[in-house]
Amino acid sequence: AVMISLACSAYAVKCYQCESLTMPKCGLKFEADETLLLDCSRIGPPRYLQNFFPLRNATGCMKKTLESVAGHPQIVRSCYFGDINDIHGGCQSDPSMPFVKQLGCEVCTKDECNGSSSLTPVAGAI
Repeated sequence: AVMISLACSAYAVKCYQCESLTMPKCGLKFEADETLLLDCSRIGPPRYLQNFFPLRNATGCMKKTLESVAGHPQIVRSCYFGDINDIHGGCQSDPSMPFVKQLGCEVCTKDECNGSSSLTPVAGAI
């Protein structure tokens, strides 16, 4: 019974989904907005992760900090797909954007947990 409840809670996680590049309120000074909340059970992993996590449910939320061409940090908040205990797989960079350097990736497992400026992460990676 314990395994079933864990699977259900991971399946139904709700995360903020936005990018500070196109939406300034998604940045370091995050402004919570219901319209940015996404039920992660409605989407699959990004294309570049599908070989690693085919048709897998989201296991949490993440907040990536990227350095763009202009040198300004960019924040990306989204659902997280992958092993919570080994986040290097789920936090890998999009290979179609080699010019963007990833500065950090934080992962958490509670609803809306990627909305704070500093997460209480399950794990963090650079």
